[in-house]
Amino acid sequence: MPDLPAPLPPAERTVGQLVAETIRAYGGNFWRVLPLGVPLAIVDQLSVRQPLGPQMLVYWAATPLFVAAYIRACAIVHGTRPNRVAIAVAVLIYLPFPALRAVFILPGLAWFALIGLAVPAAMLEQLGFRDALVRGRQLGVADYVHALGSLAALVIVVGISANILSELLNTQSDNSQRVAVFLSDLVLSPLLYLGGALLYVDQAARVGSGRPHRRSRRDADLHPPLDADAAGRPDHQVES
Repeated sequence: MPDLPAPLPPAERTVGQLVAETIRAYGGNFWRVLPLGVPLAIVDQLSVRQPLGPQMLVYWAATPLFVAAYIRACAIVHGTRPNRVAIAVAVLIYLPFPALRAVFILPGLAWFALIGLAVPAAMLEQLGFRDALVRGRQLGVADYVHALGSLAALVIVVGISANILSELLNTQSDNSQRVAVFLSDLVLSPLLYLGGALLYVDQAARVGSGRPHRRSRRDADLHPPLDADAAGRPDHQVES
């Protein structure tokens, strides 16, 4: 069997490769990332078959859970620790999402692609609140098509896989169907947070100028076991 081609560097990584790296990161950290699936698993149980209004309220009530899951994913992927700025930025960015999701999932993803990378930026680059938001937008627009396409691809992969898994687990009764949905959400939704955290590396490598760009070739690859290139942490400030 011929050898597989070497992965592209983050600045050139495709949407498909980001999804593949996300799956690989998930497999290498299964038990650490499995709890990240709890927020969506709970919210789906509470909001299923509900009108849009109650669904939005459930998603807003679960803000701390979703924020904690993404912060934890960033910490696992990038080997850094949460800070207050990252938590505050994550809450602010998440708050419009339930209303955007009520319209359609794509506006919510478009919002996260535009500004969501402010969260790992705050953690890795030790930025203040305003600077983190500015940096998040800079990262988002560095290659917005890649950012949005990556998030959309992750949602599609997780959605299709969750439907298949829930059907396999379902034994027809309503209770068993709920259990099947809960388990499929629990097992598969961590991919969404991991992919969002990994996207930071791609977008940081795509920034056209400034200090983060000069670091990207040296430091942007993930450290083992999350990246085959294992070139180092995404930001040297993490080491301090």
